[in-house]
Amino acid sequence: MDVVSMDPVVGSNPTILILGSMPGVKSIETQQYYAHPRNHFWPIISRLIKNPSLPDFSYEKRVEVIKNHGIAIWDVIESCYREGSLDSNIKDAKPNDLKRFLHEHATIQVVACNGSKAHTLFERYKKEHNLDIQAIKLPSTSPVPGRYIKTFEQKLDAWQALCPHIGGYYDTKTTVD
Repeated sequence: MDVVSMDPVVGSNPTILILGSMPGVKSIETQQYYAHPRNHFWPIISRLIKNPSLPDFSYEKRVEVIKNHGIAIWDVIESCYREGSLDSNIKDAKPNDLKRFLHEHATIQVVACNGSKAHTLFERYKKEHNLDIQAIKLPSTSPVPGRYIKTFEQKLDAWQALCPHIGGYYDTKTTVD
């Protein structure tokens, strides 16, 4: 089936661009990024921005909150052919105009790739378009267990690489007595 990406989520002065490969079926149906109820994205972001209620907010409120923390969301792929939601089923991928997006949002300091497919495709795009921006490869927040990092805690630990670029940084390993 032909699949088309969604519009980016972006505020006025983003510092981080989180790139997925292509939204899953549930996200496309609802037009909401990371809509699958078992996806770890919103729980992880809630820990990083120190807002434990974030996953319980309406989608519109979640988007507003992350924009206020300088986080933008989009996809490497604009359109492709894919059956189901798995990245391994992606064929004939056409990239989004990331060069233009990064130019228009020059405050972005780092690109965070949500999963291996997003990272591989973005690195290829970066090279083809001579982009000079740091890209961090992060484990996928998908509910499907990854090859190397499987638990929520392992994913959260890896995603903490974004903390220096997010307003409201805190170390989730620090406990208060």
